[in-house]
Amino acid sequence: MSELLIEVRGLQKIYRVGKVDVPALRGVDLDVPAREFLAIIGPSGSGKSTLFHIIGGLTPATAGSVRIAGQDISSLSDAGRTELRKQKVGFVFQKFNLLPNLTAGDNIAIARHIAGRDQKPEPEFEEVLKLLGISARLNHKPAALSGGEQQRVAIARAIVNHPAILLADEPTGNLDSENSCAVLDVLRDLNRRLGQTILMITHNPEAATFAHRTVYMRDGRIVA
Repeated sequence: MSELLIEVRGLQKIYRVGKVDVPALRGVDLDVPAREFLAIIGPSGSGKSTLFHIIGGLTPATAGSVRIAGQDISSLSDAGRTELRKQKVGFVFQKFNLLPNLTAGDNIAIARHIAGRDQKPEPEFEEVLKLLGISARLNHKPAALSGGEQQRVAIARAIVNHPAILLADEPTGNLDSENSCAVLDVLRDLNRRLGQTILMITHNPEAATFAHRTVYMRDGRIVA
């Protein structure tokens, strides 16, 4: 662990539903050092997904601040948040979101294209592919891959541009126990071997044990 990569202070998010204000976050403070693997756990409606979306620049906060690598993202415009996502954040979701007509390799390459990096990944990325166990599967389309392989392709796509932060939202939610463990092992290896900072949302206490630290949320607050 070293310098703080993520600093959250007094974070609030209120959604307007008709004429009613519904608070999703009620003053959240959180520090995440670089190279930490952090699990965020809590029941549905606890605010963990809202926190995830704000840190990832997917939605703005109502109040409070978020700093990533020293940059205050709280007042960024939509274009600024888009640039943040391109340059500093990788996302892995419960649904793999692979393009079915493209091969695994092309699904990874399209992330380079979107970020304006059309050249091939650096040679050391081959080691990442080996770590993920998909080097021999890059010419296959998603339908020919197992669920665990599809999620590992999604992880490769998320980190191909070397993001400072990998945000994983229920990354094992669509997987059986065996594939879940394999994907969690991969995330832990990415953290240990490459120093990748990871924030993982999960409802599964067993999945949270793969992380360095677990934050528990309830009713829009961190409670432990």
